[in-house]
Amino acid sequence: MGAQTVVIAGHRAAGKTRLLPLVSKLLGRTGLDLDAELERRHGRPLRSWVAESPTTFRAAERETLGLLPQGSVVAVGGGFLSHHPEALAGHFTLVVPVTFDTYRERLMADTTRPRLRTDVSLEEELHSLFHEREAMHARVPTISLADFLRGCLAQEPE
Repeated sequence: MGAQTVVIAGHRAAGKTRLLPLVSKLLGRTGLDLDAELERRHGRPLRSWVAESPTTFRAAERETLGLLPQGSVVAVGGGFLSHHPEALAGHFTLVVPVTFDTYRERLMADTTRPRLRTDVSLEEELHSLFHEREAMHARVPTISLADFLRGCLAQEPE
């Protein structure tokens, strides 16, 4: 891994932000949440930005990843892996797994997250996005959380 940036990626509500401080501490690196960085740098709440101008949000998201310190640990938003797979080249990408049932349960309960497809029901949105993104995620070179943790534990001195 060396000085490579470690990107924590996966679906919305997978737990990327929750894992960020744990992975950062484990690796002894600075942890940054890309969504929080976007809000801080642009002074714009993500919920309204994604709803009003998804194209400019996605462009800023990709650009901001490139501006973050190399070698840090970065939790990216749920759409990053599917929208910007080429931006992850040269980074160590750790994918956080989540089942559809857990994804659905978390997003149905969390009304703070922006809707991404308001022309369909929330249930239809969740189902279609999850399965579309699963197919896109499969095309990106990543390491699973379980394999990452096994590797970290195997390297710890006894």
